[in-house]
Amino acid sequence: MDYSLFTVSLLIGTGFLAGIINTLAGGGSNLTLPALMVMGMPADIANATNRVGVFLQNVAATFGFRKAKKLDNADILPVMIPSLLGGVVGAFAASYAPETWLKPLLLSAMIGMTLIMIVRPAMIAPPEGTVPFKVSEKPSAWIALFIAGVYGGFVQAGVGFILIAALAGTLRYDLVKTNALKMVCTLGFTALALGVFIWNDQILWIPGLILASGTMLGSFLAVKMAIKANPKHLKWFLFVMTVCGSAAALLSD
Repeated sequence: MDYSLFTVSLLIGTGFLAGIINTLAGGGSNLTLPALMVMGMPADIANATNRVGVFLQNVAATFGFRKAKKLDNADILPVMIPSLLGGVVGAFAASYAPETWLKPLLLSAMIGMTLIMIVRPAMIAPPEGTVPFKVSEKPSAWIALFIAGVYGGFVQAGVGFILIAALAGTLRYDLVKTNALKMVCTLGFTALALGVFIWNDQILWIPGLILASGTMLGSFLAVKMAIKANPKHLKWFLFVMTVCGSAAALLSD
C-alpha cells in the first residue's frame, strides 16, 4: 500500500471535507471512497475501511451536538433501535453481496433524494416552530429508519440523505436536530457494520485511521457551523450536496 505524501494528504483532505459534508448533509463518502480506491483498494475493502473514518467522525459530531445541547436523551433510543436493526442486516448484506450492487443502490438513493428536494422541499425542511412527532406516533418513521439502517450498513455513501428524509420528513425535526440525531443513528449502525467488517477481515487500519483524522476535524468544525447557520442556508447546502451526490453516483465507474 502506498503511503506517499500525496496519498496521505489526499486521505486527510478528503476526510476533512467529508466530515463537514456528512455532518451538515450527507454524501461525504462520495469523496472518501474514491480516495481509498486510488490507493489500490477493491470496492469492498474501500467500503469497509471507509467506516473507520465515518465511525470516528460520528463520535466527534455526536459529542459536539450533545455539548451544544442539541441532543435530547429521550429522542435517541427510539430512533436508534430501528436504524441499528437495519444496520445489522445491511452490514451482513455488504459482506456477501456482489460489488455490482453498490452503484445502483447509491444512484437510486441520490436521485430519489434530489427529486424530493425539488418536488417537496418542505418534507426535509419543516417550517420553524413545527412540533416533532415521537417514533411511537409514526409507524412510518420506524420503517423509514430501518430502511436507512439497511442502506447505511450496506453502502454508507449517501445514508445521511436517507436519514434526513426519515427524521425530518416523517418526524418533522428541524435540520439542526435532524443532523444531530442523524449522526447518532449513523454512529450506531456504523459500529455494528465495523464489527461485521472486522470479523470478515476487510478493514485496512492505517489508511482508515489516516482518513479518520480528517473526518473528525471536519465534523468538529461542521457542528459549530450547523448551530450558528441560518436554517435557509442549511437547506440550500443540503440541496447542493444532494445534487452533487447524484452527479457523483452517475459519473462513478
